[in-house]
Amino acid sequence: MDFEIVQVPAGEADNFSYLVYCRATREGMGVDPSFAPEALLAAAEEHGVTITILGNTHGHRDHTSGNKEILEATGARLAAHPVDVPHADIPLEEGSKLHIGNGTIMVLHTAGHTPGSIIFKTNDAIITGDTLFVSRCGRADLPGSNVEDLYSSLQRIKKLSPTTKVYPGHDYGPQPVSTIAWELENNEFIKCQDLESFIKLRMA
Repeated sequence: MDFEIVQVPAGEADNFSYLVYCRATREGMGVDPSFAPEALLAAAEEHGVTITILGNTHGHRDHTSGNKEILEATGARLAAHPVDVPHADIPLEEGSKLHIGNGTIMVLHTAGHTPGSIIFKTNDAIITGDTLFVSRCGRADLPGSNVEDLYSSLQRIKKLSPTTKVYPGHDYGPQPVSTIAWELENNEFIKCQDLESFIKLRMA
């Protein structure tokens, strides 16, 4: 277990931002500072972490609005998918790797909620942004959304190890963190048997 993940409540839209850091080196990555970058900076200070990379799961303002403050305070480089965040210092795509301290964070491109939505994956956890929530999934009726892509992305996610922890972009579920196993049992969107039933449920 190379990484510690700190879930940080961020703002009035039930957003979560995250601090992911290497236990050995205290080098870390911030994720989605939202409307409360000061909360992410406070978490880094509390845990003695130096943020060297700031990642965005997608380009919506409720996830990226605190970017400027974090980048100015830390000197970190911004990492995101260029379709959603064209000015990112580190353009990410499927299979990209971010080296933080002694560990590596993998990137999964999970289009659907937005064209450039991504997931950050450690050995035992995923930070899912608005692709997957606890008991729910992201909207697919927004500009740039694609319900078929979202279905495909969720089909990929559900094949991850059942013990994988799920850290969502918003506190929308009955608990702040779950696992793939829990989602397979309790998330009606994940349980859809085919694209047609998913579209009917998601776009209702």
